[in-house]
Amino acid sequence: MSKRWFSGMIAILMTVGIMGFSSEAKAEMPADVKLTAEQLEEMKSLQQDALNQKKEIINKYVEYGVFSKEKGQKIITHLEERYLRLEQNGFVPIFHDDYRKHRSKES
Repeated sequence: MSKRWFSGMIAILMTVGIMGFSSEAKAEMPADVKLTAEQLEEMKSLQQDALNQKKEIINKYVEYGVFSKEKGQKIITHLEERYLRLEQNGFVPIFHDDYRKHRSKES
């Protein structure tokens, strides 16, 4: 009986602990952030460098036969579309509270 009680208490404490951490993470996110022109240029440069490096990695995978040319091109297209969305948002990533809601809006 005491083992079941102890296991139940541990499960409850873990659930409450996880829920507490997730609500704190949401509270720390700023609502509206605007970058200065200098910050935008720096983020643009860093994001372009990252995009180019990822493209090089994908191309190497294609060269080594890990990905087909079609798969590699599809991944690169996705990365470029993501970069364009990021650029449209002023290089500030958008975090969604509920991933499923976000995915259902795109469909």
